[in-house]
Amino acid sequence: MAWRLFMKKTLTLILTPSFPNPNSLNISPFSTSFLVTKLPKKLRKKRKKPDSPRTRPVQPDSVRIPHFESVLNRDSVFRFLIKSKEFLSKQPECILRLDDAGKLHRELGFPRGRKVIKSIQRHPLIFEVYRHTDNKMWLGFTEFAEQLLEEERSIMDSMEMDRVNKVRKLLMISKEKRIPLSKIYHNRLLFGIPEDFRDRVAKYPDYFRTVVENDGKRFLELVTWDPILAVSELQRQFIVNEDKVMKAFKFPVKYGKDLGLDENDMRKLNLLNTFPLVSPYSDGWKLDIWSLEAEKYRVGIVHEFLSLTLEKRASIHHIVEFKEEFSLTRRTYEMLKKQPRTFYLAGTEMNWAVFLKDAYDENGGLIDKDPQLIFNEKLFKFAQMQEGEVVSGAGEK
Repeated sequence: MAWRLFMKKTLTLILTPSFPNPNSLNISPFSTSFLVTKLPKKLRKKRKKPDSPRTRPVQPDSVRIPHFESVLNRDSVFRFLIKSKEFLSKQPECILRLDDAGKLHRELGFPRGRKVIKSIQRHPLIFEVYRHTDNKMWLGFTEFAEQLLEEERSIMDSMEMDRVNKVRKLLMISKEKRIPLSKIYHNRLLFGIPEDFRDRVAKYPDYFRTVVENDGKRFLELVTWDPILAVSELQRQFIVNEDKVMKAFKFPVKYGKDLGLDENDMRKLNLLNTFPLVSPYSDGWKLDIWSLEAEKYRVGIVHEFLSLTLEKRASIHHIVEFKEEFSLTRRTYEMLKKQPRTFYLAGTEMNWAVFLKDAYDENGGLIDKDPQLIFNEKLFKFAQMQEGEVVSGAGEK
């Protein structure tokens, strides 16, 4: 009997719904408190992007040099202009169907998912869109741009010997005195090398030899060593101002102050943490990779590499491209960061560029400008003009 009473009470508790007393909770039977209200998007607080090497600047605000950082911003502004000029120049008759251009965001340098016509319209003096006889829209250069390109070709021809010597010096500082042709071609704009340089090197059999490996990879090899060219920019500066070059780099060496050394011995010891020229044209790659001398050699390699570029600067992508040929390590970034007197690193930790500080004046202008660089600056100026603006200086050499 007791068991039956227990089961009856239990079933009553289970089957009887237990609702809270509305009066005790003071809630209206028509309450809308269960609805989730959302703030308008414009009133929501923006979430901070997580700190990462992709967004974290190389330099803190306190030591940032604006004119170096602005060069990277300029590169992004003219990315479409530079890449499209190169791509169009290699097309038959220097034209491209607009439908095809819209699919080539990587080759032409416009943002993925955007319409290419917007980028074209930013440079009306350089690019034009017209309807061809096939009733299709085509992209090409304006007549004014074709004059500029002719001027550029003239500059390339006049600077051919200078570019030949640049390539010879690149081969001379490389470990095996050979570099894949593809690497030189990919980085040709960095040094002002013409697009058809692979054909031009055939004119200089005393300097270069093209070798094709079994896998089909083509290398450019050095034929003769030139001791006159085997002098680095640092060595030239050393002759002019020895003290300045010796202070350009510092390599920390720990030693006690109570060694009781005389002035002569102390001077010799201090030479260790300055830069006793380890020529990039030597066999420094044979040194113990983690030794102090090997680091001095690699610093010299990067310095010479940058001195051969048009703008005395290079991005991480350029440096990594030649990592094997120049015996660079994965610690190149840290190595350059330790030499702020000579190198300035701009951009973010994942996408940085390195500048030779001494090559620029206090206002951020290059002290010595290559003719190709002067032409590029003129091209950038015209690229920012709109139709109807006065164009002066076109075709000047």
